[in-house]
Amino acid sequence: MPVQPTRSDIHVNRPLTNLSIAYIQDQADFIHDKVFPAVPVQKQSDRYIVYTPDFWFRAKAAKRAPATESVGSGFHIDNTPSYFCDKWGFHMDVDDEMRTNADEPINVDRDATEFVTRNLLLQREIQFLGTFMKTTLWKGFVVSGTAYDFAPNLSTPASGLDGYGGGFWSSDTSLPIKDIDNLISGVKSQTGFAPNTLVLSEDVYYALKNHATILDRIKYTQTGIVTTQLMAAVFGVERVLVAGAVLNSAQEGQSASYNYMMTNSFLLTYAAPEPAILRPSAGYIFSWQGLFGAGALGNRIKKFRMEELEADRVEGEMAFSMNLIGPSLSVYGTNVLH
Repeated sequence: MPVQPTRSDIHVNRPLTNLSIAYIQDQADFIHDKVFPAVPVQKQSDRYIVYTPDFWFRAKAAKRAPATESVGSGFHIDNTPSYFCDKWGFHMDVDDEMRTNADEPINVDRDATEFVTRNLLLQREIQFLGTFMKTTLWKGFVVSGTAYDFAPNLSTPASGLDGYGGGFWSSDTSLPIKDIDNLISGVKSQTGFAPNTLVLSEDVYYALKNHATILDRIKYTQTGIVTTQLMAAVFGVERVLVAGAVLNSAQEGQSASYNYMMTNSFLLTYAAPEPAILRPSAGYIFSWQGLFGAGALGNRIKKFRMEELEADRVEGEMAFSMNLIGPSLSVYGTNVLH
C-alpha cells in the first residue's frame, strides 16, 4: 500500500519569505549623475551667462610711460544661452486586489516604487548618452584646424589623419596611454584646461584592463590589479568612469533584446567639480529642484488614490536639461576596439 499521508498532503508549495529575485540594475552602472555636475535651478527655464574665451587668453598689458594712460580693453559676454527642463514621467497602478492577494515577500508598494524609479533612471541615462555620446559634437581633437572625433586606428588620408593614433586598443601593440596624453595636451592647448575625466564603455574598459602597457605600469603597485582608480592615475586624469548600463530595446510582448547602452567608445572631458561662477565645464545638467517636492536630480515620487480604478498610483517624475557648454573641452572616441 502507498505511504500515507503523501507529501502533497502535508506540504503545499508557497513563496519563500526570505528570498525573491529581481534583475534590478546596480545604480553604479549609470553615469548620468556622475560625469557633469548638476546645477540646481528653481525655474523650469532660464538663461545663463557665457564669457567669450578669446579675450581671456590675450596678453594686452603694456609698459606705461609717466603721465600716460594705461592700455585698456574689455571682454564680451553672451547672455543668450538657455536651458529648459523637460519633465519625464512614469507610473504603475497598484490595485486593491493585487495588494490584498500578494504573498510574502512581495510588497507591491515597495516594488512599484522601485520599478518606477528604475524606469526613470533608464530614461535619464538614454537622454545623457543621446546628448553627449555622439559623433561630430565635440571639438577637442583638432588636426590642421579641423575638429574630428578620435579613433585610435584612423586611416583617412583625405583628411590628413592617416595613421593617427597607435592602433586599436584591443591590440597589445597599440598605445592607449600615448593616445590619451596627446588628446589631453591638445584640449589644453585650445582651452587652457586639461581634461580630468575619462568615460569608458564597459567593453573598452575591459580591453584596457588587460592591456600590456597598462599592466606594465601598475605591476609594482600594492594590489597589482587594474582598478578605475589606478587607471585614472595611469592616464593622468582625476576619474575613470565606466558606462555599464544595459537596456532591453524590445517592445513589451516581444523577445527581450539586451544590449549595453554605450559600446566601443570613450569620452575624454573636462567636467567642473561643481557648478560655480566663472567656472567652465564641457557640460552641465540643469535639475529643476524648484519643482514642488523635487530632489537633487529634479526627481519626485508621488502616491495617490485613483478611486475610479480602485487602485493607488505610484508616479515618478524627473525634470532636467542636459546642456553642451564647452565643445572644445572634450574628445569623443569611436571605433576604439577592432
